[in-house]
Amino acid sequence: MTATTVESRPNGTTLGPASVTIATRTLRRFIRTPQLLVVSTIQGAMFLLIFRYVFGGAIATSGVPYVDFLVPGYVTTSVLFVGTATAAGVAEDLEQGFLDRLRSLPIPRAAVLVGRVLADSGMLAWNLAITVAVGFAVGFRLHGTLLEGIGAFALCLAFGFAFTWLFVAIGLVAGNAQAAQGMSLMVFPLTFVSSAYVPADSMPGWLRVAADHQPVTAMVDAVRGLCLGDATASQVTAALAWSAALIAVFAPLAVARFRRS
Repeated sequence: MTATTVESRPNGTTLGPASVTIATRTLRRFIRTPQLLVVSTIQGAMFLLIFRYVFGGAIATSGVPYVDFLVPGYVTTSVLFVGTATAAGVAEDLEQGFLDRLRSLPIPRAAVLVGRVLADSGMLAWNLAITVAVGFAVGFRLHGTLLEGIGAFALCLAFGFAFTWLFVAIGLVAGNAQAAQGMSLMVFPLTFVSSAYVPADSMPGWLRVAADHQPVTAMVDAVRGLCLGDATASQVTAALAWSAALIAVFAPLAVARFRRS
């Protein structure tokens, strides 16, 4: 056994401690590459400003200023922008042998991926917080209670955690970072065929059916409802159900793919 392996061995061999150890190591790698934090932060702010000031004047929403309509939708869909980096990062780690080093340790195979997802969820929380701050800076105001606002933020984190499993699976299948980035872009039509940026009832009938029956719309409606103070229990339940379904489908697929690779 090499000295490197001994140093890398997690303190525990069960899923929980091993996942936390790997998540901590992954976060340290992120911190050593501050460009990732800076670029993702600037990118998120830039697109929010474009939607707010370039498109905002041309889109009408009934009963609520467009900025208050836009920001909850944009914050929710920003989890997909962050997920692109997850897919590329997983593919790069696999290609360079980093995941193989982790897999050689006496820990559950699933801990390698759970740790990665936890680390990316931590990065997601940072990006969401910055995006929310920019949203308030450009005029967004919370119409619901502070508790509802915290609940909306927590829903975005849950949604991001669920979609991170999808992007991890993409990264494992893609083979290299470039392919993973391209494949992850196939998810982005969900953000535009949704109620994130325009009211779904403004779409053609056939497109509205698609928008109303996909996970992004369910999550956006719940987050926006909490921010505006008029969320219903059915909206929150639908958002949580979609998140649970995404995890139930893509977490086992990602782990199975990792074991075979």
